[in-house]
Order: sequence, then structure tokens, then C-alpha cells
Amino acid sequence: MSGLDHLVLAVAELDRARARYQAMGFTMTPKAQHPFGTGNSNIQLQGCFLEVLTVIAPKDIPEHGPDTFSFAAHNRDFLAKGEGLSMLVLESADARADQHRFAASGLKTYQPFDFSRKATLPSGDEVTVGFSLAFATDPLSPANAFFTCQQHAPEHFWKPDYQRHANTAHTITDVCIVSAAPDAHAAFLEGYTGVVSSAQNGSLVFETGRGRISVVEAARFEDDYQADPPDVSNGARLAGYRIGVDDLGAARAHFQRNNLEYRSWNDCSYIEPQETFGVAVAFEQIAR
Repeated sequence: MSGLDHLVLAVAELDRARARYQAMGFTMTPKAQHPFGTGNSNIQLQGCFLEVLTVIAPKDIPEHGPDTFSFAAHNRDFLAKGEGLSMLVLESADARADQHRFAASGLKTYQPFDFSRKATLPSGDEVTVGFSLAFATDPLSPANAFFTCQQHAPEHFWKPDYQRHANTAHTITDVCIVSAAPDAHAAFLEGYTGVVSSAQNGSLVFETGRGRISVVEAARFEDDYQADPPDVSNGARLAGYRIGVDDLGAARAHFQRNNLEYRSWNDCSYIEPQETFGVAVAFEQIAR
């Protein structure tokens, strides 16, 4: 069973986002640029990460085709309407096999996409990392896209120096989708994850090999993330994620040293979307 690989957080200004997430206690990787007009800086955790991404070179962005999905065009168009989580990604051992599995499940699929880029190691040396992506889209969640990510040089990507964080973060425990009708997403997300959903207190839950995907109504999101829900009149939205930390007290102390506003409730600490570029973030203490 595959697990959460990463989330894509689309932001207007990468440097500003990097500064905010560093103030939250995260170690950020050096900035990198894709060959198709976007650039990023990542927060590496244990086997999963947050990709903080922006548009760097609009002229280099390819458009969508009849059977091709443009990663960069999707994020450009997403940012035209605001910042936030634009994409949900599962890990992959074989992106082409995933594409066939998606199609067999009746999902809207596209040709697999292969690319490489330069990455900077903690030593300052540059290496090449490569990826293959298999995309699927959900008509009930048009603002977001879903894909799997197969890494071709993981030994160059994952680095312990980038996985140590002042807030003691080590994993993503939950990704939350807000919908007016959670049950309507069962067929798509079961086909995408390969996991049979379970109903929990009016929500739809998918327990992946690493982390949980929750589809909830607005009122449940307010309770779970202590934040105002997004507007879902035009479809479901990726709206929040939970970070597992070793020491919640250490995370709170870091927030306080950096004058970062947060609230604590029910053994979690929460940072509101206006502080974190359109996505609600919760921190909870989770043993490794």
C-alpha cells in the first residue's frame, strides 16, 4: 500500500513563504527550479515532504494537452485565484503501473510525465534528481490535482540534514479535503489510493501506508483544524494538514520565540490559513 509522498503548497512569493515556514521551525531545502517554469523549496520529513512552490518563469510553462497534464499550468492557474494546497501526491514504485491502475478504476488519466532537475546537497554540491508522475483528476474537486511520484535518484533527494527540524516535526499524519458531500468522493479516492474508505463521524477516511486522507464537511473542518473552512461552492478543496512532532512543547516554544500566533486545543496546536498561505496547519505529538 502506498502512502503520502508530498503535498504541493502553491505560493505567490517563495522567499516570503520560506521565511514563514522557517519561523515555524522547519528546515527548508535550498531553492530549486524546474525546467517547466516553476520553482520550489521543500520541507523533508521522514518519507514524505511539503513542496512549497511558485511560478518562476511563466514563459516556460507548457499548456495542458488532450491527454497530457501540465503540472506548471495547473499551479499557475491555481495561483491566479489564491494560495493554498494545490496538489496531493502519493508515493510510487512505478508511475506507469499507477496510470494503468487509475484508468482501470475509471479515473480521468493522462500520459505519465518524466522530468529531472538539479538539487543542492547539504555540502553545497549539485546533483540531478529525477521523477516520473502519474496524474488523475477529480471533476468534483476541480481546483486540485492528484498524482503519484516515482523517484529515480532517492539517494540524492532524501538527506538527514534536511529532515531535522527545530519544531521536532517528522511526518504528515493527515491531509484534509473539505467537501459539501464527502461520500461523493469515495469512488475517485478509492481508485486513486487503492484503499477502501471508512466512514468516521460523518467523514470519509482513507488510511494510506503513510498518513490519512480525510474528506469532511465544513463544520467538521472547523472543529478539527480550528480554522474557517474554504469556499467549496465550486467543488471540494484541499484545506489542511497535520504535522506529527516528537515534542509539542518544543514546537510551541519555537513559535513563541518567533512571535508566531497559534492556538492550542485538544492536545494540538494550530496555525491559521492566513498565516500559512491558504492552508490550515495543525501540530500534534506523535511517537515515531
